[in-house]
Amino acid sequence: MAARVIWKGSVSFGLVHVPVALYSAEQRSETHLSMLDRRDLSPVGYKRVNKTTGAEVPWEDVVKGYEYDKGQYVVLEDEDLERANVKATQTVEIAGFTDLADIPFMYFDKPYYLEPINKGEKVYALLRESLKRRKKAGIAKVVLRSRQYLAALVAQGDMLVLELLRYEHELRDPVQFSVPGHDLEALGIRPKELEMAERLVDDMSTAWDPSQYRDEYRDDLLALIEEKAGAGEVRARSGVEEVPRGAEVIDLMSLLKRSVQEKGKKGAGGKSGKASAKKKAKKKTSSRSGGKRASR
Repeated sequence: MAARVIWKGSVSFGLVHVPVALYSAEQRSETHLSMLDRRDLSPVGYKRVNKTTGAEVPWEDVVKGYEYDKGQYVVLEDEDLERANVKATQTVEIAGFTDLADIPFMYFDKPYYLEPINKGEKVYALLRESLKRRKKAGIAKVVLRSRQYLAALVAQGDMLVLELLRYEHELRDPVQFSVPGHDLEALGIRPKELEMAERLVDDMSTAWDPSQYRDEYRDDLLALIEEKAGAGEVRARSGVEEVPRGAEVIDLMSLLKRSVQEKGKKGAGGKSGKASAKKKAKKKTSSRSGGKRASR
């Protein structure tokens, strides 16, 4: 099945923009089992029900809402979610670059492929090769399906991959778990035992080849299904069948130079700029606080 475009926008670093299309890098091969009524094998579905009246609600009448106060909602349409911050919903803005090796694997959550569009091949390749040669990841934020994610932009072969990251608060603190410390002698581990364990690890080491690993449970389950079908254990559903329902890049070198120069200026006078921005934000907040309730 062909990959479906999830999002179109651009990757921004400095003054340079890379027009891209975003695709899920996952292709799950789960064995989907349908829920059926044992009596006639009719599919068992889920209903969207109005909790006040008990009546079923059709999809076209389902909207998103934020509970502003108890029992009071602000209804948001899809256009509102995008209008809240058009730039955030259309741009992967790189805040900075970090060593890829410094990001613990636990933070990586879900990968997406980025494909250049609108004649963005040159800047796409430029960013990819820069990341690859410097062994860096671009740290950015991106809005997908009305939620903002932290992400790492990394080079993988010929692809740029946007890897969604978990926020720090989404990971449990390992301090709450009881695990053995580093004092091997206190644990009764002898040097010979460690040496043998390391040798075993070396003997079992092999080059990474994902093609040699298979979902054995899925394979066995499908074999069992084939076996039951071959033995005639196939039941037809009784009753009536359901009716089916139906950005152009200009003067790249100039943009790169200006980006580097602007970064240098921020480094020299960054504190005063940040201070004035904070004052403006504080002033804006104080003017609002008298008239509006803070969103919870």
